[in-house]
Amino acid sequence: MSGTTDGGRDGAGAAQDAAARLAALERENAELRARLAAGSGPVLVAAAPPVAREPRHRGRAAAAVVLIVLGALLAPVAVVAAWAERTLTDTDRYVATVAPIAADPAVQGAVAGRLTDVVMEQIDVQAILGTVVDGLEQQGVGPRATDALTQLEGPLTSGVESFVRRAADGVVSSSAFEDAWVQANRVAHEQLVATMRGEGGELLQIGQDGQLTIQLSGMIDLLKQRLVDRGLGVAARIPEVDATFTVMQTSQLVQVQNRYAQVVALGTWLPWISLGLLAAGVLVARHRSRTLVVAGLALAAAMVVLGIGLAVGRAIYLDALQGVVLRLDAAEVLFDQVVSFLRVTLRTVGVLGLVVALVAYLGGGSASARSLRAGAGRGFASLRGYGERRGVSTGRVGEWLGRYRTLVRVVIIAVAALVLLLAGSPTPGLVIGTALVAGVLVALLELVARPPRPDDGAATPGTPDVVDAPQPSH
Repeated sequence: MSGTTDGGRDGAGAAQDAAARLAALERENAELRARLAAGSGPVLVAAAPPVAREPRHRGRAAAAVVLIVLGALLAPVAVVAAWAERTLTDTDRYVATVAPIAADPAVQGAVAGRLTDVVMEQIDVQAILGTVVDGLEQQGVGPRATDALTQLEGPLTSGVESFVRRAADGVVSSSAFEDAWVQANRVAHEQLVATMRGEGGELLQIGQDGQLTIQLSGMIDLLKQRLVDRGLGVAARIPEVDATFTVMQTSQLVQVQNRYAQVVALGTWLPWISLGLLAAGVLVARHRSRTLVVAGLALAAAMVVLGIGLAVGRAIYLDALQGVVLRLDAAEVLFDQVVSFLRVTLRTVGVLGLVVALVAYLGGGSASARSLRAGAGRGFASLRGYGERRGVSTGRVGEWLGRYRTLVRVVIIAVAALVLLLAGSPTPGLVIGTALVAGVLVALLELVARPPRPDDGAATPGTPDVVDAPQPSH
């Protein structure tokens, strides 16, 4: 009896203790609600660790901002330096730049005009008429005839000039002129490098005012032969002429010549320095995916600024040539062709920045990005389930891809990056095409990869996989 009584008392005491604890918890809960309603908040919140970490977080954010701003500011300079270095040192790039100029009608007209002027300076129509008049006078021809011939000097000069101009137009529009232009520029590129190094050159020369000129002696020989073939025998007596044609005129060429070694060094290393600063800014930042979006957009914005600067520089260049050159349209064509690869480069880098920003956004941790990825995942899962219900399954390959999905994604992105880095002359089309191919491969990976099955760990070796077996039709 006593044991039973003691057990009852112990049970009653335990119930009273539980009721007391529950009442204490309710009182504490009520106090916490009151404090939260008053705005004081709970007293047990540990505020010391965030305060200690805040300065470090702010320092990382400031460092990331500084690095990305420096990388974006250096990007336009790096692109221009790389273009200048490639044009100066790569003969194939230089020839590819200047070769299409020979087929432009404005440039052909300018070269034909220059050739005509040079030839007409060597053909003295007045002296030729004087020789004819003297011969006629020796033959006893009257002065009225010789005076009439003398008065024909103007029309004859105009006729000879028209004849020479037609022959010059024929020369510059022929394939021989294009071949001579390409060959002269290919050989002259070595002379250009020698000139930049201060060693002097024969075919390409840079004047004190920044005039980049090419020798026309070979083309004048073509014109002389064409004139002789058409009956103007006096052209055969034209001596060898030291005549040039101005390819470009800008004071920047003199500065480039004086700092050739620095231009080559900057063109080689500055692009990598700019990319390194952007990458360092991303690595330093706390939210790397978000910072990568900012870095990509900053790079694209820098290329927009470079494009605007190039347009402004083009306008300033053409305004400076007003009244200096006879064919301003030819100068315009020359400028556009010379900077054509620079335009392609800045567009390529701008598109690359946008692609990087888009990829970083899609892979980031924002709510919209997670929602997009979740929606895509549900869609791929539905397609995969639809196929499996009809006996189409990726089997063990899909399970392996599902297990190593992250590694395969990294491999795809790394290969795409290598394609762009190793490309000799990347273009916007190459960047977009590579990004699309990589995106399609990632999408196929998500579709083919199968999540691990719950019963994989319990399955014994040799047990047939009934899930992957086709279901019989009824």
